[in-house]
Amino acid sequence: MNFLAHAYLSFERPKVLVGNFIGDFVRGELEKQFEKEIVFGILLHREIDAYTDRHPLVKQAQELLKPAFHRYSLVITDMYYDHFLSRNWNDYHGQGITSYTHWVYEVIASHKPILPKKFLYPFKYMRKENWLEGYGEMEGLQRSFTGLSYRTSFKSRMEKAPEFLESHYDFFEDNFKHFFEDLILFSKEKLDQIELNNGDL
Repeated sequence: MNFLAHAYLSFERPKVLVGNFIGDFVRGELEKQFEKEIVFGILLHREIDAYTDRHPLVKQAQELLKPAFHRYSLVITDMYYDHFLSRNWNDYHGQGITSYTHWVYEVIASHKPILPKKFLYPFKYMRKENWLEGYGEMEGLQRSFTGLSYRTSFKSRMEKAPEFLESHYDFFEDNFKHFFEDLILFSKEKLDQIELNNGDL
């Protein structure tokens, strides 16, 4: 999943949120690098990604994308899902998305001393350009996909992903809504399990 979903799936717990955001940027013995709740967030991030990769609805979305985008189908699916989460935010959360994303940026920024260096660069632009809320608009999605396309090693055609989304919008929105219901339940249960299994960190 992409950043907005990982934020939402931290369930308003600031240190879990931090861990959930940096999950792709850390390696090694986590308990020696971070406090307990941040470790919980990192472990949750990894569980969310693994669950997403193997879910049949996600695979269904990827199969539609693969003929056009090949190896980049998973990245595109993740960003489509953040688009729909942002777009339908009020269906999932009582706090408006503008104030919520501002809170997320403040929480992450307040932990700057422990953030991985590789994360600081994307976070700078995420905050400056308000990626989290911007995913909900096609213009913001286009900007993000175009930027990713420039940075890929192979020709990804990701700048065409918003156009592809508009051509299959109802399919992807329905796919997201059904999948995200499963993912919310999984994430709540998995966070409880992580805490139970790692309470002595």
